Amino acid sequence: MKKLHDLYHGHLEQARPIVASAAKLPVDVRGITRTITAALASAGLDTRSGVTRFVTRTIEQALASTGLGVQAPADLARAITIDGAAVDIRAPESSTPDDTPSRPLAPDEPAHPGDFVTRSFSSEVGTRTYKLYVPASYSHTSEEPVPLIVMLHGCTQDPEDFAAGTRMNALADQHGFFVAYPAQEAHANGSKCWNWFRREDQSRDRGEPALIAGITREVAGAYRIDERQIFVAGLSAGAAMAVVVAATYPELYAALGVHSGLPYACAHDVPSAFAAMKGGAPGQAPLSRRADSARRSETGPAIPTIIFHGDRDVTVSASNADAIVEQARVANSDGPALTSTVHRGTSPNGRAYTRATLSDGTRRPVIEHWILHGAGHAWSGGSPGGSFTDPTGPDASAEMVRFFYSQHRAGSA
Repeated sequence: MKKLHDLYHGHLEQARPIVASAAKLPVDVRGITRTITAALASAGLDTRSGVTRFVTRTIEQALASTGLGVQAPADLARAITIDGAAVDIRAPESSTPDDTPSRPLAPDEPAHPGDFVTRSFSSEVGTRTYKLYVPASYSHTSEEPVPLIVMLHGCTQDPEDFAAGTRMNALADQHGFFVAYPAQEAHANGSKCWNWFRREDQSRDRGEPALIAGITREVAGAYRIDERQIFVAGLSAGAAMAVVVAATYPELYAALGVHSGLPYACAHDVPSAFAAMKGGAPGQAPLSRRADSARRSETGPAIPTIIFHGDRDVTVSASNADAIVEQARVANSDGPALTSTVHRGTSPNGRAYTRATLSDGTRRPVIEHWILHGAGHAWSGGSPGGSFTDPTGPDASAEMVRFFYSQHRAGSA
């Protein structure tokens, strides 16, 4: 086993410069595949062997995860590399999360309480489908507005999978809020990652931020949504895009939830995305400093933010969580001084964590940073019915809802 490990890593290092060069080229699936094969052959490896097929697939997954449309082999349709280990990503036993009925909806047909329905949004910048969950307690005749949480899935996921893994629909029934799950399309990204790292998807009224904001406004206009309590959250690439959306539409969202994500404008193409995921490259300015200058010049008000990140995450470095905290702290620096508190605890299932909180003069939490000790790249406290979850906890979904409900601002979107 050690010999296999050394062989893999040794030849992967030899292939790395060629692969890095390929990553800078326009998307060309066949060209990338040929480049990888040539790199392995130049290292003296038989590209038909099991070891080199594994190397090739690992490189293809890494390229695809940042937006290059490399198609994985059919036998890897569910095998995703997480924290350096091959993990079988299984669909939920039920095709719908929490046994919630899911059905297509006619364009003018209203969803009913307890429905989990499919909608489509189109604008001049494009089209995206989304799933919408209507809480069982919702009444079309009530005059009481209810909150809305917009949830952005990670790479290779879809709304059904993300809803199952986070259990957010069950919390929606418990607390009475709507949940919208925008879906990334395979034609936009081969791994269904949100394109958080592209310049054209980092600005207001352009690209994916405009589509997500459009979905948010469509739901808010179709139902009795409290426009002072609209929130956005996500996982991994979805978390990075949630940061972008909150930064570019700060008047629309009252708070932001980030799980295993990255700070705003920390990358602008595929190579810089790789560097950002690993915590930055030598010679670069700190992520928070670079991103904050862009954010403050473009967006204005600060967004209350809650962040979760595992300190053993080797997919997205935990230093990115520190950078998000710094962005939020600097964005709040023009207001009253914030009070810092630190709490260390253990989840009921044994996960140690550290929670650092910055609160305003009314003791309202403005920034919360949860460090999950020993955790990798997965939704904390999630259900094994979804992918990329860590049932050990603490429960990130419940804590995000608690944080969101602590925010209540005057005015409307």
